[in-house]
Amino acid sequence: MVIASLRLEFELRHLTLTPETTMTDERMALIELIEKGADADLIRDMLAFAAERLMNLEVEALTGAPAGVRSPDRLNHRNGYRERAWDTRAGRIDLSIRRLRKGSYFPAFLEPRRTAEKALTAVIQEAYVHGISTRSVDDLVKAMGMTGISKSQVSRLCEEIDERVDAFLSRPIEGEWPYLWIDATYLKTREAGRIVSTAVILAVGVNRDGRREVLGIATGASEAEPFWTGFLRSRADRGLRGVKLVIADDHKGLRAAATRVFHASHQRCRVHWMRNAMAHLAPKQRPAVVAMLKTIFAQDTAEAAREQWTSVADALRERCPKLVELMDRSREEVLIYMSFPREHWGQIASTNPLERLNGEIKRRADVVGIFPNDRTVIPLAGALMLEQNDEWAVSRRYMSLESLSALSNDPVPRLSAVTA
Repeated sequence: MVIASLRLEFELRHLTLTPETTMTDERMALIELIEKGADADLIRDMLAFAAERLMNLEVEALTGAPAGVRSPDRLNHRNGYRERAWDTRAGRIDLSIRRLRKGSYFPAFLEPRRTAEKALTAVIQEAYVHGISTRSVDDLVKAMGMTGISKSQVSRLCEEIDERVDAFLSRPIEGEWPYLWIDATYLKTREAGRIVSTAVILAVGVNRDGRREVLGIATGASEAEPFWTGFLRSRADRGLRGVKLVIADDHKGLRAAATRVFHASHQRCRVHWMRNAMAHLAPKQRPAVVAMLKTIFAQDTAEAAREQWTSVADALRERCPKLVELMDRSREEVLIYMSFPREHWGQIASTNPLERLNGEIKRRADVVGIFPNDRTVIPLAGALMLEQNDEWAVSRRYMSLESLSALSNDPVPRLSAVTA
């Protein structure tokens, strides 16, 4: 009777209190029950019940409507579930966490302070240590909704972040990874009393199972070949192999390093190339020329695309000599993606798959503004990418097994081998 009464009281409280108050009160009550030796199965059932109701409330707030209800106020739609184990003091509870069609959802009660937010906290600690304006740092704390955090608490958070991010970024890389995307975003950091723009390099790969993973993060000189060689060799030392194509912007150092370390081809990002091409045109010329250039990428085969490239270049040679000069020297490195399975063309023609990740890094970095030093960039970016990796691990494959099986074991295409 006592246990039944407690359960009834638990359910009644959950239905009448706010999610935040409910979870705090009931977590305390349940911990007391556990410590008094109440039936563990019942406690797990009660925790699972509370967790499910809380998740439903949180998802309803994010979507703007209950499940299955048509509403003009709806902001988003539910899109299936992903399984997640929750280890509690009453034992393991299997949760079904809702997916959303737009964005992502992570239950607030699973981790009181998510890794990325801990990383922002670490940056704040660094700012204090390095003498950044106390008022500015306090404004950051308030903007992030964090109050009452002592320096000792922040220090413990820093240690925890460093351990998790270091383990994530130094983990062994297993299997073959035919495609490797590399891109850079730029953040402001302090260096010897100056504010400088620091390149944050992000590497993402797809393995033979069609799964994406973040394979590396670094800060450094994005144009220097020694930097790229060291960056790629460090991935190889962790086990990265089987790379056939590196997709990146036009970095000569990276191109040479990719060939030296992985014997891989380099795909010049088609989107970045188009931007470079537009820089050689007058504004009035751009619409017509863009339409002509798009006919190249609409071709069904690599051979047809190269022929169309030559045809467009010849048609523009007199009117746009600088553009044609760019076209003459970059044809093969822009079109090499067409030597790979057609099903992959949309994903390997550019670094667009990394755009959202770079946007997330920039969005969180905007809260900080100027980082105290480049060392504080890695924990923040690493924490964000660790969370992204977790999402990819439970999402559908990025590339199908059937399309990946079409990748031959022959040597990777070389520019000289595909030149018309």
